[in-house]
Amino acid sequence: MVLHSRVFVLLVLLLLGCSLSSATDDDINCLKSIKASLEDTLGYLNSSWNFNNNTEGYICRFTGIDCWHPDENRVLNIRLSDMGLKGEFPQGIVKCKSMTGLDLSSNMLYGSIPPNISSLIPYVTSLDLSYNNFSGDIPKNLANCSFINILNLDHNNLTGSIPPELTLLNRMKTFTVAANRLTGQIPAFNFSLSAESVANNPGLCGKPLDPCVVTTKNTKTGVIAGAAIGGVTVAAIGVVIGLFFYQRRLSAMRKKDDDPDGNKWTKSLKGVKGIQVSMFGKVVSRMRLSDLLKATNSFHKNNIIGSGRTGTMYIGVLEDGTSLMIKRLQNSQHSDKEFSSEMATLGSVKHRNLVPLLGFCVAKRERLLVYRFMANGTLHDNLHPEDDTNRAVEWSLRLKIGLGAAKGFAWLHHNCNPRILHRNISSKCILLDADFEPKISDFGLARLMNPVDTHLSTFVNGEFGDLGYVAPEYARTLVATPKGDVYSFGVVLLELVTGERPTHVAKAPDGFKGSLVEWITQLSNDGKLHDAIDTSLVGKGVDTEVFQFLKVACNCVLPPPKERPTMFEVYQLIRAIGERYNFTTDDEILMPSDSGNVDYLEELIVAK
Repeated sequence: MVLHSRVFVLLVLLLLGCSLSSATDDDINCLKSIKASLEDTLGYLNSSWNFNNNTEGYICRFTGIDCWHPDENRVLNIRLSDMGLKGEFPQGIVKCKSMTGLDLSSNMLYGSIPPNISSLIPYVTSLDLSYNNFSGDIPKNLANCSFINILNLDHNNLTGSIPPELTLLNRMKTFTVAANRLTGQIPAFNFSLSAESVANNPGLCGKPLDPCVVTTKNTKTGVIAGAAIGGVTVAAIGVVIGLFFYQRRLSAMRKKDDDPDGNKWTKSLKGVKGIQVSMFGKVVSRMRLSDLLKATNSFHKNNIIGSGRTGTMYIGVLEDGTSLMIKRLQNSQHSDKEFSSEMATLGSVKHRNLVPLLGFCVAKRERLLVYRFMANGTLHDNLHPEDDTNRAVEWSLRLKIGLGAAKGFAWLHHNCNPRILHRNISSKCILLDADFEPKISDFGLARLMNPVDTHLSTFVNGEFGDLGYVAPEYARTLVATPKGDVYSFGVVLLELVTGERPTHVAKAPDGFKGSLVEWITQLSNDGKLHDAIDTSLVGKGVDTEVFQFLKVACNCVLPPPKERPTMFEVYQLIRAIGERYNFTTDDEILMPSDSGNVDYLEELIVAK
């Protein structure tokens, strides 16, 4: 059975890969169909979704649309939450054959959820239809959406029972059906349901709600009384639900941005602001949640300094002037006890090139992490500033950053206890302190965000990482490995030496639509690898060092994982290139027992 399931997944991925390999008009027609089938009461689609354009990738700039690549018309995610859309579920969505995420929440959609929904959205990993007016049964066919991680159906008008077939979705880790009209026994899922996720369904029973009561013989009087009470209850519930959706409709008709400060979620923390922040050291004095709220202006959107798959990062300034970074994590299915245990482990992981985790806070459903502030932001923002200013970073600084980051990753892979795979390496997770010393963030959070079998790939479980960084073998092997981290870090090294973005190469010829790695491969095959080097680095007396650095990066992104160096070898290679700069005075990375081929290292260093 396990083998059969694995073969099935591989076949699906191969089919998906085929659908991604050739761009068609399907995705354009998909969005045209969605726009035509829904009433756009607030005008968001009408103002943004303009199809009078022949530019490749133009639909990727539509409101609510994420693409696999910014220059190709292939839809990755559709996010149309709270846009005042009215109508039934858009059947034309079946033409978005590469889509993996769908969010239609907080609109005015009605009718039933299509009984054939798995054939409409076969590859979705996240489906959110909450806060609408969908009615009827939850379709059993959802059990065929075998890639689903997250299924949100709460605050609708759904009736009937929760189909037991949904328990077969063994990748699902979030399931919410609160505030519907569901009845019957709650099936036993293979993960822990919270009471909040099934609350406000008067007919539901069973764990995590009250046990189901077995009905015994009743007298006629009891039956009549029960029927009367039940009738009154149903009528009252109907009135409440009617009022609720009336209010939802009124609010949807208002301006879309009814949360101008971006911090509506903080209102749920009322009454728990006195919770202590668990601290790992004495860098910052004891704090409460109220201190974090005050430091971040109640997590105002203007305090956001970064966001990614694991959560949103805010800057906060305490009353004594101390600057901190506070990360609000995405939903985690860990219990409070499990989460605290994970945090205790990560709090003990300390290295010069890791962002220090100072503490954490659990407040209701919110998980907040407190880090030391990094004054110079992310490596990504330094290499690719939003204002596109030609702010060249000098070579010695790029080399220093590459070496420090390699040292941190090598320590996580080889010397840390427990050893940690990052699984989401990008130039956005490498932060720079006041001295431009690189510090790695988000280490250890991949397992926290998705506590499932590590043999499931980031691809299958909807954890794509940043586009352009994911190792090619993930879609084939379904395994996250150290060599996958090496590939991702190789892309970061390519960014450092070329100055190009991972998914968009400005220097590439017109018509080139590939990634940075694909461009580098093409240049290497044509014997023009030198052309990849950032022109601001050429002719400055460091050409040999720069080219050696480029060769290390190229070896990190070789297609066969076995041909890539280990992270320890990457560190040693870069360390040899930068030996004359005296960046480090000590070597904290011990030689792993499974690596250390000196001849191999020397061969890579001298390669021209």
